[in-house]
Amino acid sequence: MSSSGVTAEQAGKYFNEFEEEEYGAPVEERDSDSDSESEFDFDDSDDEVEDPSIFFDEEEVEEEEEMATSSVRMTSTPQKTPRKTPQKTPRRARSRSPLSEAATETRQGRWNTEKDADTAPVLSRFQPKRTPGPQIDGLAPYSPKELFLLFFSADTVKTICDNTNKYAAKNQARGKKYKWVKINTDELYKFLGLLIYMSLVQLPSVQDYWKQNHFLSVLTPAKVMSRDRFRTIMWNIHLSNPEEDVKNDEKKGTPGYDKLFRLRPVFDEILNACQAYYHPKRELAVDERMVATKAKTNMTQYMKNKPNKWGLKLFVLAESVSGYTVSFSLYTGKNSQSEHGLSYDVVMSLIQPSYLGTGYHIYMDNFYTSPTLLMDLARAKFGACGTYRESRKECPKERPNALTKKSERGSIRWIREDPLVFVKWMDTREVSVCSTIHPAFSGETVQRRMKDEEKRWIVKEIPCPTPIMAYNKYMGGVDLSDQLIQYYSAQRKTYCWYKTVFMHLIDIASTNAYILHRHLSTTKGEQPMSHKDFIVVIASQLCGVDMTGMPKNRATDHTPVPINAEQKANKARRQCRHCLQVDRLRKDTSWKCKRCDVPLCLLLDRNCFEKWHN
Repeated sequence: MSSSGVTAEQAGKYFNEFEEEEYGAPVEERDSDSDSESEFDFDDSDDEVEDPSIFFDEEEVEEEEEMATSSVRMTSTPQKTPRKTPQKTPRRARSRSPLSEAATETRQGRWNTEKDADTAPVLSRFQPKRTPGPQIDGLAPYSPKELFLLFFSADTVKTICDNTNKYAAKNQARGKKYKWVKINTDELYKFLGLLIYMSLVQLPSVQDYWKQNHFLSVLTPAKVMSRDRFRTIMWNIHLSNPEEDVKNDEKKGTPGYDKLFRLRPVFDEILNACQAYYHPKRELAVDERMVATKAKTNMTQYMKNKPNKWGLKLFVLAESVSGYTVSFSLYTGKNSQSEHGLSYDVVMSLIQPSYLGTGYHIYMDNFYTSPTLLMDLARAKFGACGTYRESRKECPKERPNALTKKSERGSIRWIREDPLVFVKWMDTREVSVCSTIHPAFSGETVQRRMKDEEKRWIVKEIPCPTPIMAYNKYMGGVDLSDQLIQYYSAQRKTYCWYKTVFMHLIDIASTNAYILHRHLSTTKGEQPMSHKDFIVVIASQLCGVDMTGMPKNRATDHTPVPINAEQKANKARRQCRHCLQVDRLRKDTSWKCKRCDVPLCLLLDRNCFEKWHN
């Protein structure tokens, strides 16, 4: 005993107790820990078990700790112990947030199974900017044509007419030899109606729609406009101002060049109309859509897994339940200034909180899904779910207890990192899904045909993760939209890429109009028309032809006029169309129909004018 009344053993005891309170472990244990970085090593290959009680009994662990403490008491004194700040000790972890601690433990941890409980993250409240559904008067009687004209308004069509007339005049100045009469909005609507009609009645070529007395003959197109008029409109249809096109082409190779300039006037109008007249429900899907074309442009893509392998690629945001096309963008090539990559930029550009609101759930495939994207969406108060590729950065790799090829069908593995949950499921092959919306497993099952122990086929219930169940239910929004479009598509063969996109915009407008019709009919408690009947009514109303196939204004504009009033009759004559096609005779006439621009005989003994219009 020393003069101060404190023995060396008691002093060592007090010192060790002080060290344990300050640093959380005896000196020898801290010195051994300082040589290892396993507690803070975030390497995916680290398989260290965090809880030693899995392999050791609690009593044995307590005895070992007491022995280690006693040994420190016997060998350590306050004078010999260096007072250095320890490095890489649990004290550093105390300054971290709880989420960072959980993420650290998870990165070092193992895959959980379906027997382990998981809790879904707290979801952001669903707060849309407007009430989901049609943004028009739900009780007003909208005809199919009126719903279609919500997307092709009179102003949009007038812009197309003005630019088409300018482009036709430019072509004639170049020496193109065909007759051109300025097109107006009524005639352009009839042109659109004929394109939709051709999606219903499909013939091998455009010329077949105007054949007379032929096995393939149809009556409607010739009653709307002549074949040559339709073809000249198709040749000259132009969406942008030709004079401005020249100025834009001069900027090629500079940041001011717009690859979609020839589409802008109509492309932006249709996109704004899609967002203005309908607000989607909570579940949305993002996917690609191929518009088939082999036009020679640097925007043409090849995708081997798509039905249309060659074409222009559109990124589409659609409502999962109805297939309504909410937003879309046309892929124009790589952007070298992108920070996170194309897939990240596409989703962020389609998801507009200023228009949609917050709390939406976005479903996507493995081309888009990445932990960075899902975390940024979560910060913006959007939930997200999608399949993912294991090669993606920050996805878990090489963890203990992972699935193998020999794992039983229905096996589940999951890891949670903050709001993110990574789930793997063994079906016929391994499926990987990431979500910020769902818990890993909530007890759902699916039926699968499997062989029992006696090699007989049976139907068996196997567990299925919650994110995969939701993904299968809501991911098909864009596929549903593609399905509705391809039933009655207005696409015609053309090697001009912007005309191909223009006809696809007609398909989007007619399909979205039909979805609006279904919603309005449901609101009124009425039975909606079938998709085919709806398209038929749109085509007939745009063409100005009633359902019996007769033009509604057939007697107003069809009047005989001289072919050329400034010349004498014997010098301004053309072949009678009726005599040539019906009677197989060549008869010249100086009269024509004012509306149809067709030369027809008008004589006392031969009135081809009346026969042609009947």
